Amino acid sequence: MGMTSKQYLRQLQALLPPGAAWTRQTDATLTKLLQGLADELARVDARCEQLVKEMDPRTVSEMISEWESDYGLPDSCTGQLATLAERRAVLAARVSAIGAASPAYFIALAASIGYTVTIDENVDSDQYKWRVNSSAVTVRSFRAGQGRAGERLRTWGNTLLECIITKYSPAHTQVVFGYGG
Repeated sequence: MGMTSKQYLRQLQALLPPGAAWTRQTDATLTKLLQGLADELARVDARCEQLVKEMDPRTVSEMISEWESDYGLPDSCTGQLATLAERRAVLAARVSAIGAASPAYFIALAASIGYTVTIDENVDSDQYKWRVNSSAVTVRSFRAGQGRAGERLRTWGNTLLECIITKYSPAHTQVVFGYGG
């Protein structure tokens, strides 16, 4: 947590040399000048903390468009996502994606965009066919602190899951999706 204006003022006053000319009284002109500097230092400090959050795709807000542009988002799978939380989740998944062909990778990939899945291998005795099992309809709810005013309170659907899993599935395999029980 950054320093407050009051803390900066105390530090600036501590740097003053001793003597009557360098008064620390609250109503003194020097104190008012130092208070103006302290206010600005506290503002810059707080802004720096905000910018640190912009460095992480999971907490980015102001610079999300730049992040998305760098990582080729939105794409054919995501389209224009409706909420900031969805945009962050897809962006974080894209940034951290290293690729693999294991069930654990695809379970983690689904989880990174907000889906809980299981995977069955060798579906219908076919070694190249596998199934992703998910709930009948995935519901994603708005969460305070992760969205913005004007976003939908709830969204439904599994199209993002299907598109992303299909996009990253090994080319020689066939993925099918199962929903519900």
